[in-house]
Amino acid sequence: MRDIFDDIFKNQPLDPTEAARRAMRPQLRRRFYKTATVEQQPGGHAVLLDGRPVKTPARRVLAAPTQALAQALAAEWNAQHELVDPAAMPLTRLANSIIDGVADTPAAVRAEVAKFLGSDLVCYRAGTPDGLVESQMRHWDPLIAWARDALGARFVLGEGVLFVTQPDEALAAAVRAIPDEPWRLGAVSAITTLTGSALIALAMAQGHLSTEDAWAAAHVDEDWNTHQWGRDEQAVERRAAREAEMQAAARVLEELT
Repeated sequence: MRDIFDDIFKNQPLDPTEAARRAMRPQLRRRFYKTATVEQQPGGHAVLLDGRPVKTPARRVLAAPTQALAQALAAEWNAQHELVDPAAMPLTRLANSIIDGVADTPAAVRAEVAKFLGSDLVCYRAGTPDGLVESQMRHWDPLIAWARDALGARFVLGEGVLFVTQPDEALAAAVRAIPDEPWRLGAVSAITTLTGSALIALAMAQGHLSTEDAWAAAHVDEDWNTHQWGRDEQAVERRAAREAEMQAAARVLEELT
């Protein structure tokens, strides 16, 4: 069996937003396998195509820490039809990035998530119009309160784009909540990048925020603009691709709970 990742997932970016953008213009290859299954191996629950292990772009075995997560990966492969479409396989792309990237450099990934805390989306508020101000308060104030009560992190709010320096104590408290385990960390990193908010990602990881509410919180400004000026079809398409990445990250957190 030829290594399908040489054709389908070659040079796939680790950044989930970039992955979503590229997935909208895939170079499709014909499906050459009959069935994807799961088998427990020393390195975890591996995905097999016609009995042979799938390899990541770095030529590691595509294996998940739980059977349920591996079954979800296999389901993506089984759902392919005549052509194998990476755009329909966000969980596999995320698994690749975790296995080939996060697992080797967890400290660097945690540091990237921590950077978002210093300028987190939910800390920067509009002064006008009233409708946008109210929407931001409704979606974001509960997250600020959660960070204070659950993490012991008291974040400072700012108005407009003027940078706000967050207290060291708040940043340290929130950083302690960033997971170390590669799969959970990879999911948190993906959600942070997709939403622009590490607080949204951490709230999801700790079961405080549903995927639907997290996605709505991440798009308060965008939804307000859409309400005022109407839909941009290209923007809608890009958002749908990003949402698929978000759902994949949420699935990882769900199956590891």
